[in-house]
Amino acid sequence: MNITWDPLPQAEWEIFHAARQGSLQQAWTYGAALASLDVVVHRAMVWEAGQLLAVAQFICRRIAGYISLASCTRGPVWHAEATPAQRAEAYRLLRQSMPLPRLKVLLFSPDLALDQMDPAEFRSMSRVMTGYSTVLLDLTMPLPALRAGFEGKWRNRLSKALSNEQIRVQVQPSLKRCDWLLDKEIAQREAKKFHGLPTDFVKAYLASASDTRQAFAVAYAEQGKNTIGAMLFLVHGRVASYHVGWADEAGRQLNAHNVLLWQAMAYFQALGIEVLDLGGVNTHDLPGISRFKLGTGGRVVTLAGTYF
Repeated sequence: MNITWDPLPQAEWEIFHAARQGSLQQAWTYGAALASLDVVVHRAMVWEAGQLLAVAQFICRRIAGYISLASCTRGPVWHAEATPAQRAEAYRLLRQSMPLPRLKVLLFSPDLALDQMDPAEFRSMSRVMTGYSTVLLDLTMPLPALRAGFEGKWRNRLSKALSNEQIRVQVQPSLKRCDWLLDKEIAQREAKKFHGLPTDFVKAYLASASDTRQAFAVAYAEQGKNTIGAMLFLVHGRVASYHVGWADEAGRQLNAHNVLLWQAMAYFQALGIEVLDLGGVNTHDLPGISRFKLGTGGRVVTLAGTYF
């Protein structure tokens, strides 16, 4: 087994990543976007007998001025036939060969639930943080089957919004709408005192994509001349990830987000996207948005956590 580090072939990475429905955090464009914002990014390919076994993208930063911390979030992305023994050896070699100064700390947060992992993979590491939960929608299912899976109240809100002729919904890769929504996101972050990836990340992500129009979509709802709600999705391979959303009081009253998400499902399904990742679920700190995501009936996955 051997590891190759930067520079690496982008096309080969993206093909491997897409075929395995890799996460946003392991997408080439995600790393390129952060690198353009002066974040240190390192990428590795793991090879076994000439076959690509895994790809791993690390986001790096300095702690206390001399410790290098490298995080592989929701990665590595593995070949379907990688064995626990191969994974354990890959983790060892990645830690050993990471091209950072001597005082380095590598953290791995696998894109797997705890019961999907073999203890042999992490026999030389310890879990230092529990994993977060997300909701995944299988867009290979027919739309009627997806709709049938919605929780009853969620489906009723959708039906009510769809029957309201005053609401017009569009889903498209509009840069103008994206900029507008990011301005709304900045305002609501300031009002609600919460943080996330800098909004400049989205612009960098789109600028780093080989085809900007295939890298995102904005779903937005209008009532008369007013936009009452919008959602931004980032596309990576065969997966689309929900990124930010906004609604005004009218949008909330008219269940705009239900119809926006429904129309986004149809839009991405028509593009051949296989999975819609709705992002983190935290019923303690974010009960409203968490109930909304859970109401879609998607598969709830709690990831294994972070290992050192």
